[in-house]
Amino acid sequence: MFLTTLSMRLPRTHVKNFITIKKCHIDDGVRKFSSSTVLFDELEINKKKYKTDNTTNVRPRILSHLDRKLYLQKHHPLCLIKEKIIYYMHDKYRSKYHTPRFAVIDQLDPVVTIKDNFDSLLVPKDHPSRKLSDSYYLNSEYMLRAHTSAHQSNLMRMGLDHFLVVGDVYRRDEIDRSHYPVFHQMEGVSLIDNLMLGKMNENIKMFEAGERTETKQGVHTQDISNLCEADLKNCLVGLAKALFGQNIEYRWVDCYFPFTHPSWELEVMFNGEWLEVLGCGVMEQQILHEAGIQDKVGWAFGLGLERLAMILYGIPDIRLFWSQDSGFLNQFKDATHESVIKFKEVSKNPQCVNDVSFWLPKDQPYDSNDFYDLVREAGGPTVEQVTLVDEFFHPKKGLQSHCYRIVYRHMDRPLTNEEANVIHNDIKKNAVDKLGVTMR
Repeated sequence: MFLTTLSMRLPRTHVKNFITIKKCHIDDGVRKFSSSTVLFDELEINKKKYKTDNTTNVRPRILSHLDRKLYLQKHHPLCLIKEKIIYYMHDKYRSKYHTPRFAVIDQLDPVVTIKDNFDSLLVPKDHPSRKLSDSYYLNSEYMLRAHTSAHQSNLMRMGLDHFLVVGDVYRRDEIDRSHYPVFHQMEGVSLIDNLMLGKMNENIKMFEAGERTETKQGVHTQDISNLCEADLKNCLVGLAKALFGQNIEYRWVDCYFPFTHPSWELEVMFNGEWLEVLGCGVMEQQILHEAGIQDKVGWAFGLGLERLAMILYGIPDIRLFWSQDSGFLNQFKDATHESVIKFKEVSKNPQCVNDVSFWLPKDQPYDSNDFYDLVREAGGPTVEQVTLVDEFFHPKKGLQSHCYRIVYRHMDRPLTNEEANVIHNDIKKNAVDKLGVTMR
């Protein structure tokens, strides 16, 4: 996804002075930007300006998604899933004035600081998600949020104890029918203080100077950790039943997240297989402490709206959520969050399949996600899947070879081989020019 000209209009997103950098810098073993990466002097997003530097790796096609806000479009399947979850949370949790306990925040700027996205959540400095090959950076200070959790600390600092955050998130990823560089998440946070404990008829101690174990943090008593776990799981089992039906089979799987401990994933049995629905856990007390909260504990969960919509509505391809085709959208035009909908496939258009093989460059770093971005920029939604089908090292040449299979399919009409070949040749040319590879 490396452009040499800017040919698209980006709503409320302005790119100045398109330039090409033809070198690469390595600092402490971390690739600062990809070889021959196209950068800009300045980015303007939502009326804010950001100077670019050698970490800038966001592309015009990615920026073009910023104003779509699918989760706010009435009757869009992502909006329906969002409303279904909000309805459950508001129905289950009410304040003493019978108003919803959980505030819904869904208009936050997707541009966040690296501190908010990673440091405030205790993400280790060497965590893979920080790499330029995994996240989209505007510069060395700002990025497109990789998860809605990036807003967690600031919202708690503002005094919110119970909230749901909804928004678009951005990650560099592989290309297939279930992955897209822009998708949507919902984050839930609930903080518990002594007043809430009293309402729950619980007279227990929250904190101690203890040891960290598999079932609690060092500063938490076992009693408060057990209470948080029970409250969290009660909430989320109810949510799963609201989404999948009252008679679901479910299980909890122990897992690791930097920002919660203990942590779990909730899986449900659906159509004969276990499906991961969400991740959750007891919030790390250090996160609350650094947000200025000394006398509360909390739990949090996060889930992907696309994943749930694909499961519940039977939508086979994540690209469909971005389609403006009436054949897709009309299937949801009269729906509410209570509607039972089974998606009827719109496109039966045949695939066009092409392979591309090349030698990786010797004198500069290479990452497959750079190639995936390049393919997305050239092919856009016409690219259905990219798969690394073969790789080998040639001992005499001293070179590594990659072979990728690219599947093209237009969502709205048949795609001819001639059209696919034009895109394919553009990808090959850009791979040579921008990534420094040599075609085989």
